[in-house]
Amino acid sequence: MIPNTFDYTAPSTLKDALDLIKEGGKPLAGGMSLIPMMKLRLASPEHVIDVGRIAELNYIREADGKLHIGANATHYDVQSSPLLQGKCPLLAETASHIGDIQVRNRGTLGGSVAHADPSADYPAALQALEAGIVVTSSSGTRTVAAADFFIDTFTTALEPGELITEVVVPIEAGLTGTSYQKFPQSASGFAVVGIAARMRRVGGRITLVRIGVTGVSGSSYRALKTEHALDGKAGSDAEIAAAAALVTDGVEASADLHASAVYRAHLASNYAARAIRAALSRSV
Repeated sequence: MIPNTFDYTAPSTLKDALDLIKEGGKPLAGGMSLIPMMKLRLASPEHVIDVGRIAELNYIREADGKLHIGANATHYDVQSSPLLQGKCPLLAETASHIGDIQVRNRGTLGGSVAHADPSADYPAALQALEAGIVVTSSSGTRTVAAADFFIDTFTTALEPGELITEVVVPIEAGLTGTSYQKFPQSASGFAVVGIAARMRRVGGRITLVRIGVTGVSGSSYRALKTEHALDGKAGSDAEIAAAAALVTDGVEASADLHASAVYRAHLASNYAARAIRAALSRSV
């Protein structure tokens, strides 16, 4: 289909973009989400603000003991970054699972996070990493924890006039292992279920466990009951299986043409166990 008519502006600076967004313009980054919605007329913005050309939002760097990724970094940038591969491998691994090479070359971290698709890959990793989402408006900047940022299907903590400008993730300490495992939709590659695990085992006991989940319900989440079940344990197969069975406890699993609620919960348990085992095997 053809979208409704709209005005288009491509500012070169963040300040100019924020001024236009404050006036009601809809930001466009890589266009992997907004353009299809516009073609289907599920979204009909009157003014599209192309932020993808703002160079100051495209970077991956280390500062203040953390890793900072600009919102305009593409999925391929994240996947292929030596800095992220070495110091935050979970995010790089997760990016490698997104779509196909064309999508990864065009889509951006900030655009994907802002879209908050319930089957997107990044939210699981950002939950497990306890990432900070930096959002900026013409009146200032604030940082929102990933756990508070993703609210519901296509719904985030972004306020009118705000734009995601950066994602901040930790530098992984030694002995921390991570893994992202997902069951993809066959056509789109979106996650029917996606599990991000971040584990550390010291002296034969698990001292850190963070489990991020996507695809299961209307929004990503931390599987706190699974985390609590593994904290301080040795990580035996039996302990992992018992903890993984709790990954959807208290969560209403979604049902759609890709999976029933029962099957989706079954997949979540199995893929949680896979991710935990893989992460523990890398925690050396």
